[in-house]
Formats: sequence, C-alpha cells, structure tokens
Amino acid sequence: MQTPTYLAAELRLPTNWLDYTILGIYFVVVLGIGFAARRSVKTSLDFFLSGRSLPAWITGLAFISANLAATEILGMAANSAQYGAYTVHWYWIGAIPAMVFLGLVMMPFYYGSKVRSVPEMLLLRFDKWAHLLSSALFAFAAVLIAGVNLYALAIVVEALLGWPQWVAIVVAGAFVLAYITLGGLSSAIYNEVLQFFVILAALIPIVVLGLKKVGGWDGLTDALTKTHGADFTTAWGGTGIGSDNPLGANWLTIVLGLGFVLSFGYWTTNFAEVQRALSAKNLSAAQRTPLIAAFPKIFIVFLVMIPGLTVAALIPGFGTPDSGYQYNDAIPYLMEQLLPNGVLGIAVTGLLAAFMAGMAANVSSFNTVFTNDIWARYVVKGREDEYYVGFGRLITVIGVCASVGTAFLASSFSNIMSYLQTLFSFFNVPMFVVFIVGMFWKRASAASGFWGLLAGTVAAMVNYFWIYKEGIIDIPSDQGANFVSAIVGFVAGAVVMVAVSLFTQPKPAEELQGLVYGTVSPGMSEAPAVGDDAWYRKPALLGWGAIVLAAACYIPFSF
Repeated sequence: MQTPTYLAAELRLPTNWLDYTILGIYFVVVLGIGFAARRSVKTSLDFFLSGRSLPAWITGLAFISANLAATEILGMAANSAQYGAYTVHWYWIGAIPAMVFLGLVMMPFYYGSKVRSVPEMLLLRFDKWAHLLSSALFAFAAVLIAGVNLYALAIVVEALLGWPQWVAIVVAGAFVLAYITLGGLSSAIYNEVLQFFVILAALIPIVVLGLKKVGGWDGLTDALTKTHGADFTTAWGGTGIGSDNPLGANWLTIVLGLGFVLSFGYWTTNFAEVQRALSAKNLSAAQRTPLIAAFPKIFIVFLVMIPGLTVAALIPGFGTPDSGYQYNDAIPYLMEQLLPNGVLGIAVTGLLAAFMAGMAANVSSFNTVFTNDIWARYVVKGREDEYYVGFGRLITVIGVCASVGTAFLASSFSNIMSYLQTLFSFFNVPMFVVFIVGMFWKRASAASGFWGLLAGTVAAMVNYFWIYKEGIIDIPSDQGANFVSAIVGFVAGAVVMVAVSLFTQPKPAEELQGLVYGTVSPGMSEAPAVGDDAWYRKPALLGWGAIVLAAACYIPFSF
C-alpha cells in the first residue's frame, strides 16, 4: 500500500469568476433550504426524523445521495483506476440485493416498531448492553466517516482551487453545521435531493468528454486490454479460486465478503442510510425508499467507473509512484484536462456538494444516535422535548468539530474507498450479524446481542491488523483483506451468538412481537394509503425490477 501524498500540484484548476459565481449561488441555496426547514422543527421527532412526514421520492433520492458522497465518487473512480471493471461488483452485487432486502424485509421491522434509530432496535430485541455498545460503535464510526469526507475535501480543494486546507475544512464544515443545526434532518434531506442533481451535472460531462478523448468505449477497452490485460475490463475474469487478478479476490470472497456480508451490513444497518427511510410518511413509503434509490444506483456505477478507466488508459501506470499521481487523482485529473469554465464551476460545485452530502448524512445520524440512544437513555432522562432538540443542536456542533479531528486518520490510505470498506467491516458487519440472527431466530437470547456484536468487531479487527497487516496470511490487497475481515467478523459474531444463546434464557415470546420474522406488530400490518395501488408504488415489484435490471447490466461486463 502506498503512503499517499497530496493531490498532484499540476492539477490546479483554471477557475475564474464564472465558476466561483456558480459555487456561491449553490452555497446561498443550501443555507436558504436550512432556514426554510427551520420553520418545520417544533419537536424532537421533527428535528431527528422530519416528523415522519416525507414522501417516498424525496426520501429515495436522499437515500442515494447520502451514499453518493465524494468519498464514493473519488473512491470508486480510484477503485476503477486500480482494479478496473471489478468496480461494478460494489453496485450490482454489493448494493442492489441488500437495498431490496432492506426495503422488503427489514423496513417493516424498523418502521413498524417506531424506533428512532438502528441501535434502538437492538434495545427492543436484545437488552441495554447490546444497545449501548451498538450506539457507541455507531457514533464513533459516524465521526470517523465524516472525517474522511473532510480530509478528502481539504486535499482536493487545496490542489484544485488553491485554498489552504484549513479554509476548505472550515467552509464546508460551517455550511453543513449551519443547515443541519437550523433545520435538522429535513434540511439535510432536502439538500441531499438538490445535491443528487448537482452531482449528476458534475459527473456526466466528465464521462462524455473522457470517452470522447479515448475514442469511445471500444477505444477505451482496446487501450486497457493492451496495457492491463483482458481481465481489467471484465467483471468476473480471473476470479477463479487460485487465479490472479487486479482486485486480489476470488469469486467466493466477492460473493460472500462483498455481496453478502459487507453489502448487507452496510445497507441494512447503517443508520446514515436507514434514517432517510425512517423519515418517510408511512410504511409503504419507507419500504419504497431504498427501492427507488436502487434504480439510479444501478447506473451511477458508469459515472464513477468510466473516469477511473479513462485515466488508466490515458496515463500508463497511473496511481504508481512513477506516474506522479495516486489513484484518488482520477476525477480531479479529468476535471483539469477536459472541462471549460462554467462547466468546471458546476463540476467543482458537484464535488463540494458530494462532500457535504456524505458529511451531513453521518453528522445527522450521529446527533440522533448520541442524543436519543446515549444521552436521553442513560445520562439525562425524562427532560422536556425542547431540551433534547437543543442538545441535538449542541451535539451537532461537537460532532462536526470531532470530524475535523479525525479527518487525518484517512491519510494512511492511498485509496480512500479501502479505508471506508475497512471501517464497514469493523462496525457494520458485526451489527448486521446480530440483526439477522435476532430477526430470524427466536431463541437468540438478550445477552447474545452484546457478546455477538463484541466478538464480531474484535474478530474483524484482529484479522485486519494482525493476520493481514503482519503478514500471517498473504492477502494480495486492502480490498481483499476487507472482504476476508468481513467474513471473519460475521462468522465469529454468529458463532458467539449461538453459543451464548444456548446457555442463557431467551426473551419471552410476547416481547418479541414485531421483532422476529413471522411475528406481527400493529405498525407492520399498516394498510397502504388510498391511491397507493399503482405498480410503481408496490415495493415487491420495484424490488424485483431493480434486481432484474442489475442482473441484466452484468452481462456486458461478465466476459
């Protein structure tokens, strides 16, 4: 693994007054949304979950935008420059099935139980120790991931615009802090809808002009086949067990590590995403939220993968020390080379919007979990509702400041997507195994939740920091190690949960209603609203449609 440096100095963008005007207009609109949303914040439910009042199309776009952070854009472009077309796995096998599972299977449990957060679900299903541990782990992870966005923003803005790092951090952090503090989750969600379209407007010109520069898709694949081999432009080539490929993983670790454990762990238990669905106006809208998001997710892979492939074709050895660039430079390089002023301003705005979307998603979920699941539950209990709204605003300030402090932890990774996947294997995967065992096995005892979560987290860390980093077992790449860590964490958590459950008493059956598959709570039997019978409002049809479409997209990249 390389030790990363700042983005290459020659990537400085030739921005002018037109580009900065576009950027300024965007920031004014962002703050305007924050002030407008403030008027709707009257209770803690309004601040933390938008009063559970938003339509599915709003929450669906916010759901995908919260994921489409700049770490996703820069990281997946870096992934493509380093590993090639294998990047499609993170979308069509590493996202779509889990998003469908969340909508069809898990949202009835989340929404039907009326929980305010994912950790609170563990309180209902297990006990306070599982709840407290999961809350603490999530809050810690949210601050770390928000810090990734700030760090990435700082090095990109310094290289592209010449702003000092501290200016970039302060400006972005201040705007995110302002609109979340003003309008709570509603402000974050409406800004994420805006940011979704701004991000698309930034990426589409880069893809189109990049393909034109390399002679179209045929020219791109021909060039990459000559320099990187045929497997670089296929999804499954060279993934047989024992075979070599750029990703350093075989089909088994891709399917189990990424497609099941990491993917389901992230999409079904990451509160930064689930919070958007919990803010929907009814159960039907909550179920449709991740399913609506799944359709753009199928095609966004092209917008982040093609720039990485284009740079790999244009610059031999891109990302290696001899090239003068690192993999994270892929998008900034194409911006500098291809975009004229005006379009360049839109691209810079889209990049900043992506950073802010990712940071806002993690900060808004952090303030909800810390306020409701830690502070109100264990520290200051039974205060008036206004107190917790005020504390939520205060902890938002603290969360942003903490994110600044964690920003430079990301500096040890040349590919920031590797860093994020490492965090997901540590924090999301163990929580997923606790959820999935508790949801489908009535015998899982209250104590098993805490010990399963602890065992899964420790096992994943031991695998990564000792077995992989110390070379006990040879794993070819960071991403391959993340897949293995995820599998180890999942297996360890499941084994410990079963063992503990066999020696401890299960919860009474009446306490498991609506919390275990096959049982029903009043919220889960909610009937859809009048007029919700159109095919595009039916979660099952949307879910199967997304899976079929994603599977169809795999065909051109499979051989």
